[in-house]
Amino acid sequence: MAATETATEPLFILATNAGSSSIRYALFDAVDPPARSRGGKLELASVTRADIALARGIGPVDLSPSVTAGDVRSQTAHFFDELEALPEFASVKAVGHRIVHGMQHSAPELVTPELIADLGRTVPFDPQHLPLEIGLMEIIAERHPAMLQVACFDTAFHRTMPRVASVLPIPRRYEAAGVRRYGFHGLSYEFLMQELVRLGVPSATRGRVILAHLGNGASLAAIRDGQCIDTSMGFTPASGLVMGTRSGDLDPGVISYLARADGMSVGQFETMTNEASGLLGVSESSADMRELLAREAMDVRAAEAIALFCYQTRKWIGAFSAALGGLDTLVFAGGIGENLPTIRRRICEELGYLGVSLAKEHNAANAQCISADEAQVGVYVIPTDEELVIAQSVMRLIAKDAPTGKAHATDQMSSRRHAT
Repeated sequence: MAATETATEPLFILATNAGSSSIRYALFDAVDPPARSRGGKLELASVTRADIALARGIGPVDLSPSVTAGDVRSQTAHFFDELEALPEFASVKAVGHRIVHGMQHSAPELVTPELIADLGRTVPFDPQHLPLEIGLMEIIAERHPAMLQVACFDTAFHRTMPRVASVLPIPRRYEAAGVRRYGFHGLSYEFLMQELVRLGVPSATRGRVILAHLGNGASLAAIRDGQCIDTSMGFTPASGLVMGTRSGDLDPGVISYLARADGMSVGQFETMTNEASGLLGVSESSADMRELLAREAMDVRAAEAIALFCYQTRKWIGAFSAALGGLDTLVFAGGIGENLPTIRRRICEELGYLGVSLAKEHNAANAQCISADEAQVGVYVIPTDEELVIAQSVMRLIAKDAPTGKAHATDQMSSRRHAT
């Protein structure tokens, strides 16, 4: 035992998950399966301030002092200053990145200058996420040029959608330029499907499943026999279901009307629909569903925002049940889906015609399975873990495809797995 312990060097994988206003990270011990060591988040509240929160272990997050920087790239540099101070960082052998918009990329890939250049050309498709994600890869390449990096694409999960679900009804010439429905939250959906398989839910491999990732960003996906056939987000993450600050689907006439009536520019419209709409826009007070529930009884605007969210979610479930030809399993995930029984109940209470019925006490307790015993549709609450999917993808890819000169990291990881 002593010989094994001295021969085994601790190895870690860093998973980064950059959103439009924050960067989450997690460190995983590179065993099989990967084991989470610690995690944290950098909130990008503005271009001049970021609050860095680094968890010291798996327990509660400790807040480091706020840092001031001139732009997001500088804030990200401060983020890596903090990461590099962690005792595990010296043993990080590979980094995996969530890339929100992957265009035609259908599987995780090693980060190369060519891939970064390709993603740079994709920025107009997702200016809210890609610049930060590309910046993360560039900073690591500058600071740690020998470190393996892997890009994991949120859109890849949806590549199985049939053409009828991905084509947009606009002139065909735009499709050649990449204008189509892509879908997002793919890493979350991949994890949820893994969990359904692990739980032994038969519909995960042969059946009809609807996954509802409900958080500040929200979407649903329709799964048949383990493959995605449709999803609510389309060309950008701003489409589909109403969200915390994003509008979801809008009549195209709204754009031309606001341009004529208010002189609104394309950039202003984009900012409004991504940062000032959704629950925040309707309630005029908050994008946080918990705050809206607390105000609901005394503020009609908060009540309307909640009702709109539940109504639209219910509509999407109905639409996807039609696309699937029925429903066997419904899964709730994301901050709202995992933690707010009231919202789940309001979404499901008019879905009895589909065979959905909740067990009140299980729903109130955020139990894993919240459907009634007699219900035809199994309803589950599954906390999602995008970072774990990233770590799994990194380990699979570098074990299979380590480039010349960096294979030693793969060999060490393999030895680490066998030693443990």
